[in-house]
Amino acid sequence: MTTDSAGDSGDSRPNSGADSRPIVYDLAPNCTREDIEHDANYHAVVNGVVEYGIFIDIADDISGLVHDSNLDRSYEVGDRLTVTLESVRDNGDLAFDVFNESSYQTVVVEHDPELTAIEELEPGIDAYVAGKVTKIKQTGGPTIFRVADETGIVATAAFQEAGVRAFPTVELDDTVRVGGAVEPHNGSLQIEVESLTQLDGADAEETRARLDTAFTRRAAPPDISPLIEWDALEPLIDDLRDVAQLLRRTVLEGRPIRIRHHADGDGMCASVPVQLALERYIRDVYDDDDAARHLVKRLPSKAPFYEMEDVTRDLNFALEGRSRHGQRLPFLLMLDNGSTEEDVPAYENLAHYDVPTAVIDHHHPDPSAVDPLLDAHVNPYLHDEDYRITTGMLCVELARMIDPSVTDEIQHVPAVAGLADRSKADAMASYIELATTVGYDHDRLLELGEALDYAAHWLRYSDGQSIVNDVLNVGCSDESRHAELVDFLSSRAERDVERQLNATVPHLTHDRLESGAHLYQIDLDEWAHRFTYPAPGKTTGKLHDRQVKEHGEPVITIGYGPDFAVLRSDGVRLDIPRMVTELNEEVIGGGVSGGGHLVVGSIKFVEGMREAVLDSLVTKMGDAELDATLSSHAVADGASQIDD
Repeated sequence: MTTDSAGDSGDSRPNSGADSRPIVYDLAPNCTREDIEHDANYHAVVNGVVEYGIFIDIADDISGLVHDSNLDRSYEVGDRLTVTLESVRDNGDLAFDVFNESSYQTVVVEHDPELTAIEELEPGIDAYVAGKVTKIKQTGGPTIFRVADETGIVATAAFQEAGVRAFPTVELDDTVRVGGAVEPHNGSLQIEVESLTQLDGADAEETRARLDTAFTRRAAPPDISPLIEWDALEPLIDDLRDVAQLLRRTVLEGRPIRIRHHADGDGMCASVPVQLALERYIRDVYDDDDAARHLVKRLPSKAPFYEMEDVTRDLNFALEGRSRHGQRLPFLLMLDNGSTEEDVPAYENLAHYDVPTAVIDHHHPDPSAVDPLLDAHVNPYLHDEDYRITTGMLCVELARMIDPSVTDEIQHVPAVAGLADRSKADAMASYIELATTVGYDHDRLLELGEALDYAAHWLRYSDGQSIVNDVLNVGCSDESRHAELVDFLSSRAERDVERQLNATVPHLTHDRLESGAHLYQIDLDEWAHRFTYPAPGKTTGKLHDRQVKEHGEPVITIGYGPDFAVLRSDGVRLDIPRMVTELNEEVIGGGVSGGGHLVVGSIKFVEGMREAVLDSLVTKMGDAELDATLSSHAVADGASQIDD
């Protein structure tokens, strides 16, 4: 590209098209020999003086000789002059003559090389690519810039000197043009940088617009139908599609993704398929086998909301990654938690660093509190549905939208998620039937859920990717190992549950509420085995299932400790989030927090106020409405379910 500017020995007035003065070209530093012509005039700078003439530069990589026979005076290094390209010799050397006209017009020449799409790069060629900088990493040798264009992402290596940052003004998200030799490096391609130009003005705007259009097009998820026909799921499909497009675009732009999920059965059934789908999509986008390992991480959370401990650890990890590895701050995907007011402090902490965040959850939400801090929020309650559509069911569809190739591996997962989270959805029969077609009958689904829960308990804060994937049989490479693991872990879980029930059942207290519901309570700190499997939530759930099966009537179970209570109900509409709000207002100094949904929840409180909190809680449970649709008996074969 060329632009005119006035010359006449410093005259800066614009030239008209009728200007007849000779042209002297002012080449941009990155111009190449493709931009020069024989007999054309150029601005030059002396870079060396020898007995037989002077060497001059007309661009960073274009130099030549003015022979002393063409010189009318002496020159020193750094002097400026105008020259004419006289000849290009057989060996490629350029010969110049001095151009002595005192009146001329200057035309600026910007180098505009032919660009190669990243997906078309081949080893051994010289190429230019233009795109956005997604990562900058300083090694002990070169500086590695990762550049994304509309077709892919490539590493470019620029060397100044060992361990010294090359092109120090280039920053993340800058648009650049990079030229150099394409070479194989550690199983992928890398450009050995010969030139790197930061784009600005119209060039930068054009590049950004081009990338935006391409990313939007490429990120659009495939149009696929849900695994089953379910009217309740339909309103959520468009929301899931928006999140799928957001995640696919995040991959195209080279931003890391962190998946935070509740460390229970439903949370793992939600997160593992999404992680697998993202990893496969990343492998399609990147010419780098290690990219998926660096860009996607799954992080379990014990609490059903985003705790300050977790967000502080996440931010510290992300900031270290930016400092040490030149990564952008990650996109945060919250699964099976993140919808409530209790998540707000963590989100406000993230807001200081502009960390984009999306939530897919099925706990009772507080959209007025969280939505202003989120980039996307998917929750069945936002469409007048409820917890019976579990996060795992939603995320199986999300995973298929990210990469449909995962479909065959995750068809059984919605049934596991539904059983894990005590879903009373009519669709459970369809999900269980679908799982049966791929080898999982109802009993095996329960065993798989028990094994998954048992593994999660001992993994604690670790994602345990390999073992969890093998247990759930998602991304598992050995079917026999999966089967053996499920047999072993589920039998261990059954043994430990039986041991816990033997210890706790004799100490259950029983009352009959005015509504007719049975109320069972137990002090788990006093009567349960501690610091082992099953944990308090699981123990309460197992005790609850036992009493539900015994009575066949509405049952509420409370398992409590010094400063917490786990709540389970069957056939009773508790609305636990509302109860938590009321308790916090009514029990002054109780410090009540927590949440859940209509049949499962947990709360925390000040230890010294335990009696007052529990008394008030029981009163509210006595006033709760009986609801047969929330009974385990409303779903065929649904009584023996698992939970956190």
